[in-house]
Amino acid sequence: MRSILVRLFIIIAYAGLTSCQESVTTNESELPVKTDISEFIGHWSFDIDGGFVGWLGVTREAGYLDGELLWKWGSVTPVSNVFLANGNTLHVTRTGNLRRIPANEGDTPRIHVATSWMEAKTDGETISGYFLEPRADGTGVDSTWFEGMKLPDVPPAPDLSALNFGEPVNLFNGTDLSGWKLTNEDQVNGFKVVDGVLFNDVARKPDEPRVSYGNLQTVEEFGDFNLKLEVNLPAGSNSGVYLRGMYEIQVVDSYGRELNSHNMGGLYSRVAPSVNAEKPAGEWQSMDITLVDRHVTVLLNDVKILDNVPAYGPTGGALTSDVFAPGPIYLQGDHGVVSYRNIVLTPILNQ
Repeated sequence: MRSILVRLFIIIAYAGLTSCQESVTTNESELPVKTDISEFIGHWSFDIDGGFVGWLGVTREAGYLDGELLWKWGSVTPVSNVFLANGNTLHVTRTGNLRRIPANEGDTPRIHVATSWMEAKTDGETISGYFLEPRADGTGVDSTWFEGMKLPDVPPAPDLSALNFGEPVNLFNGTDLSGWKLTNEDQVNGFKVVDGVLFNDVARKPDEPRVSYGNLQTVEEFGDFNLKLEVNLPAGSNSGVYLRGMYEIQVVDSYGRELNSHNMGGLYSRVAPSVNAEKPAGEWQSMDITLVDRHVTVLLNDVKILDNVPAYGPTGGALTSDVFAPGPIYLQGDHGVVSYRNIVLTPILNQ
């Protein structure tokens, strides 16, 4: 008798489940379903509420969707999933490990996998939506609005031998900070002139309260150009030179490290130097940087380490999402101690 009742329950449950599935299927079939995701394929640059910049690259290879995302700062990183849902919304998920501090001293810290995701819509030329991040305490989800534009393909690499240059501009006079300002006037300026050198003094002394130091940018803005400078930083220190406030050329003590897009002279998190050309920390090093037609060339200590490589979009900490707009040179001042001198920019004239 018991086995008969169990079988009867299973039959009834299965019938109910089938009925629910048919109901869901019927409701979903009434939605406008979009199966062509091609209008999302490509590179997107966007502004994020709060004055930040982001970038999304969506690709399709061998029938699979893939993507890379820059959200506000840090690196361009691979995403976990890219897919269409709800008929016309692109979903992009990203995961990362968070180390949770245990409540009791001596307990083993837990590694928590945190997932955030983007929901975006497009008309083919513009993109907008929300980025959602669950709160660590489980009380809800924080959402941030973003909107931007689809970027045209990067043009072919320009012929650098055919460029026409204007008159050189000395960006640093060796005496004071004329022609420079903080990117955020509410922060503390750690840059000062010492013995003709532009020195960022942000070394933190023991028991000293944490100070929010700012980045230093030129007042003047520029289009395409060649930029020459010399830089010196102590062991373990870190800075960066931003071209047009958009693309960071990494400045870091990476002497002896394996090649990486975060090494000295790399296009930060996008393109690694082709060879190691760093000098040991504490020595003056030269940079010769050319930005033209969304391509970057870098000579570090007279060695070419980036050869006319495409810049597909902004790097973390960019001031603008518009890759075509003129912008300042800005020097990262919120990371570590660094010195600059002989900063000379030569504009490239319209071809």
